[in-house]
Amino acid sequence: MARNTDPVCKMCRREQMKLFLKGDRCFSPKCPIDRESLPPGMHGARRSKTSEYGIRLREKQKLKRFYGVLEAQFRRYYTLATRATGNTGEQLLSILERRLDNVVHRLGFAINRNSGRQMVAHGHVLVNGVKCDIPSMLVKPGDIIKVKTRDSSLKMARETLAKGSVRIPDFLELTGSQDAPEGRMTRIPSRQDVDERITDIREQLIIEIATR
Repeated sequence: MARNTDPVCKMCRREQMKLFLKGDRCFSPKCPIDRESLPPGMHGARRSKTSEYGIRLREKQKLKRFYGVLEAQFRRYYTLATRATGNTGEQLLSILERRLDNVVHRLGFAINRNSGRQMVAHGHVLVNGVKCDIPSMLVKPGDIIKVKTRDSSLKMARETLAKGSVRIPDFLELTGSQDAPEGRMTRIPSRQDVDERITDIREQLIIEIATR
């Protein structure tokens, strides 16, 4: 299973925004973005005008890194979005929100998407009562997502739920408790349901560069 192993704080510095890839560190004073850190590299302090292509590329990279997808996955999601009815950019965001690792995070079972991906890949999550270890699986309305009822599976979910740091969106419903974490998707997510930490993403610019 392919994944990005680059230093995550450098990704945030390159995009000049918090991507929330480091768990609790992102909420602490150690976060480089809070310290007004410059982009990485020897030319990070140089202020040059970004080209039109560069602007669109940065928007695409922000989206990919925020949801933890690689280029090949992004291209597949873009193809699905172009075949769906409605605005392609909004459909792309909806598809990314339906990823199982994202749903696990947004239900409050994991502190961030990387942790959600780890929970799924290690077999701690059940979908409709069946173990699913594919983080990129797209959840459908009515699907029930549950954490396995064993201590090793419940530990991370209980800690995150106890903190209450994750706001559950309207398209998801928490049906269980801290002792038996469970939730379900009630409907297809819309543009308004996108994670509030990336609501300023300009999806139209992403579609423009994806069509090249």
